[in-house]
Amino acid sequence: HDLPHILIATDLNFNKMADAQESGEKRGGFGRGRGGRGGRGDRDGGRGRGRGAGRGRGDKGDKDEWVPVTKLGRLVKEGKIRSVEEIFLFSLPIKEYQIVDHLLGPALKDEVMKIMPVQKQTTAGQRTRFKCYVAVGDGNGHIGLGLKASKEVAGAIRGGIINAKMNLVPVRRGYWGLNAGLPHTVPCKVSGKCGSVRVRLIPAPRGSGIVASLIPKKLLTMAGVEDVYSSTTGHSRTRGNLAMAVYYALIKTSSFLSPELWTPTHFTPTPQQEHTDFLAKKSIRN
Repeated sequence: HDLPHILIATDLNFNKMADAQESGEKRGGFGRGRGGRGGRGDRDGGRGRGRGAGRGRGDKGDKDEWVPVTKLGRLVKEGKIRSVEEIFLFSLPIKEYQIVDHLLGPALKDEVMKIMPVQKQTTAGQRTRFKCYVAVGDGNGHIGLGLKASKEVAGAIRGGIINAKMNLVPVRRGYWGLNAGLPHTVPCKVSGKCGSVRVRLIPAPRGSGIVASLIPKKLLTMAGVEDVYSSTTGHSRTRGNLAMAVYYALIKTSSFLSPELWTPTHFTPTPQQEHTDFLAKKSIRN
């Protein structure tokens, strides 16, 4: 007697499954069908392992308006900090790339140094991603270098640019001989190392130009250095390590104290301390 009821229930289950498939809802399984599990991915399971739209990364909201999430970001957006030098003076970490966009704006240029495929061996074969080295600079004493690995080339470049902006550092420039005119070369001999690649930058007289290979020349131009000699040892064909070594060498220009900088330092409060009332008031209002 119960047979008709069982048949009706079975038909209803089949209809539900068919409707779910028609509406694009994927069931759990292998490969690309795991996006809809646990509400982590986009509902149609368009991307495997649930890495979908619902991950809290507001890519679309960024373009409309920047909502800062750090104290430094709030101070920059409100105009309390007007230059990146104020940030570098107190060695404050930059955690939002929009800070650099806000302060330097269109002066900042970016260039891809290298794109290379990297692979990871898995049980199903290889998983290929693209690793991208990107440099940003304004040609006036600021340089940043970032790297990012992503499944797609466009994503790797975009992530590399963001990473490079957050790694922005000041580049100190100096003179070769007579202190006349604007600084044009590195202030002293500096070196940087990454992997087996060691790069040494040596001050050069005005008019020498940048005596270096393609990758260091691009980075030094973006940093605003006009004349410099260079010496490289190690496996400098590894362009990523070569770029990083030049970047580390340029960082060292700001860390060396030459005699003209021996005057006593007069300490001032950090921006967070200076504008503590504004930060407290803003947070309470929110």
